[in-house]
Amino acid sequence: MNNRFLDKAKKVIKDPKMLAIVSAKRARQLALGAKPLSYCNSDNAIDVALLEIAEGKVTGDFGAEITEAAAEEVPAQG
Repeated sequence: MNNRFLDKAKKVIKDPKMLAIVSAKRARQLALGAKPLSYCNSDNAIDVALLEIAEGKVTGDFGAEITEAAAEEVPAQG
């Protein structure tokens, strides 16, 4: 995990528990094939998720923060 991304993400989502939940959920989406919303030189899904949070592209309101196009990229579980 990139500590620089983590520090920036902490400024956007101040509650550590919420940051952990949001970043984990977004990292899971990315791992399952969702399109990244930010360019990141790391292949680590948690780094990409933290960068997206730091840039304001993913928020604590997890139901509304990801664009429709990105949400459609996530394959159905089953």
